[in-house]
Amino acid sequence: MAHRILITEDQPDICKLIRMTLEFGDFEIHEANDGESGLNMARAIQPSVMLLDVMMPGLLDGYQVCQRIKQDPALKHIKVIMLTARGQATDLAMGEAAGADAYLVKPFSPLELIERVESMVATTVA
Repeated sequence: MAHRILITEDQPDICKLIRMTLEFGDFEIHEANDGESGLNMARAIQPSVMLLDVMMPGLLDGYQVCQRIKQDPALKHIKVIMLTARGQATDLAMGEAAGADAYLVKPFSPLELIERVESMVATTVA
């Protein structure tokens, strides 16, 4: 069974890199380009893992999206991996406070991304 992965990233090149990195795995990949559409898509498709950029256009940034997912009983099972260029200790603390399951700083290693996603889907219940 393919695990659903939701990529929420506003930069097309990074989204393409993530998609190309994951397309060889047994994943059903979905994409959103801002926080609001990412949150709505998470509600609709119930992904196993959400790859979530922090800085995005629109009303909701990645921290806010993560917090809403983790506070929603219908969505809190979704594993959230924050992807961001912001790697300061305060940024990591904000990700942790929002409920992120992992935090990858850009530029990230495609191999590390695959390993993180695979370890997350291994812990999800189908």
